[in-house]
Amino acid sequence: MKLQRSLLSTLVGATLAALASGPVFAADDDATHGPVRATLLVTSTNNATANNVVVFRLDTSGAPALSYVTSLATGGAGGAGGNAGLVQFHDGLGAVANHGSNSVTQLIREGDFVYVGKSIGLAPGCTGPVSVALKHEHLYAVGANCAEAHAWPSGKLDGSAVALPDASSAQIVAGRSWAAVTMKSGSVTQLPLTRQGGLSGTASMVALPAGANDTPLGAAFWGDVLGFNPAHSPNSLALVDRDRMVYPIAGPTPAFPNGNAPCWLVKGPGNLWYSGNTPAHAISIFFSDGMGGAFYKSVPLPGAPTDLTISADGKWLAAIYTAADGGHIAVFSIDAYGDLRPAATTGAIGVPSFNGVAFSQ
Repeated sequence: MKLQRSLLSTLVGATLAALASGPVFAADDDATHGPVRATLLVTSTNNATANNVVVFRLDTSGAPALSYVTSLATGGAGGAGGNAGLVQFHDGLGAVANHGSNSVTQLIREGDFVYVGKSIGLAPGCTGPVSVALKHEHLYAVGANCAEAHAWPSGKLDGSAVALPDASSAQIVAGRSWAAVTMKSGSVTQLPLTRQGGLSGTASMVALPAGANDTPLGAAFWGDVLGFNPAHSPNSLALVDRDRMVYPIAGPTPAFPNGNAPCWLVKGPGNLWYSGNTPAHAISIFFSDGMGGAFYKSVPLPGAPTDLTISADGKWLAAIYTAADGGHIAVFSIDAYGDLRPAATTGAIGVPSFNGVAFSQ
C-alpha cells in the first residue's frame, strides 16, 4: 500500500509539474487563423434497421450548452454492441460503421454542417464492423472476423484484411508503428503497420497476465504505447509497448463485479487517461508513465457511459451515457491540470442509447 501511494504521489507530482511548466493548450488566435468553426459532436443511433448519425453543437460563448442540430441517415443498418469507436472524426472528414450492412459511411464537414458522403464496403468476406479509426491518411475498421485498412478518403482497400482469432472484437486503434484490436475473449491483437500506414497483413497475439486479461474493451494510443481496459479485471488499465510487454495498473476499488469496471478509454493531456466506468456511472482518471501508473479518482455521471472522446484542441471531454429516459452526451471542460468539470448535457431526443461519439472542430 505504501508503494502504491508513493507511485501515485510521484505520478501526480510529475503531472502537475509538467503541466505547470507551460501551456497545455494552444491559445485561440482569431486574427491569425480566421473565424473559429463551431464545435460539433457527432454520435450514432446504432439502429439495427436504419442507422442515423446525430449532430449536436457545443456553444461555449457563455455558459456551455449543447443543442441538437440534425439527424442524418447513413444509408446503412446499425446493431453493434459491446464496442467502442463506432464514430470518428479527423479534420474535415469522419466515419461511422454500419454493423448490419458491412459498410462504413463517410461523413463530410463543410462550414458548421455535417453531410453524409460515400459508403465504403468492407473487404470481401469481412462482416459486422464494430469500430473504426482514422490515422496516417487511413481508415481502419474491425468487425466480426477481420481487421482492415483503407486509403483515406478514397476508401480503397490498402493491402489484405487480417483474419481475427474469434468474433469478440471491441475496438481498433492505431499508433505510430502498429495498430491494435481489443478482443473481449481475453486478448489484444497487434497489427504491424507498413511505412505508409497500411496493415502489413500479419498479426500477433499479446499475452495478457492474470489480473489484466478479463474482457479487454476500450483502447487508445500514447505515441506507440497502447493503453486498454481489461474491464472485468482488478487491474482495469494496462499498457502495452511495441514489443508486447504488458504493464498492468490497478483500478478503482471495489473491482468488478462489486462496483467498478473502467471499460472505455481515451488518452488525455500529459500522462492522463480517462475511462468510462460503466457500472459506477463515472469517468475514472488514471496517471501513467510508459511502464505503469495509478488510479487517481472518478467523476460521477448521471448514467452508464459507453464511449468517450476528447476534442482536437484538448479543452473538452465528451461521454455518451444511457439513463432512464434514453441516450445522452455529457461534456466536461478539461482544466490546466487535466481535471474534469461538468459543462453541459444533452436532453433526451427519443433515442434509447447512442453508440460512438466524436468531436468535429
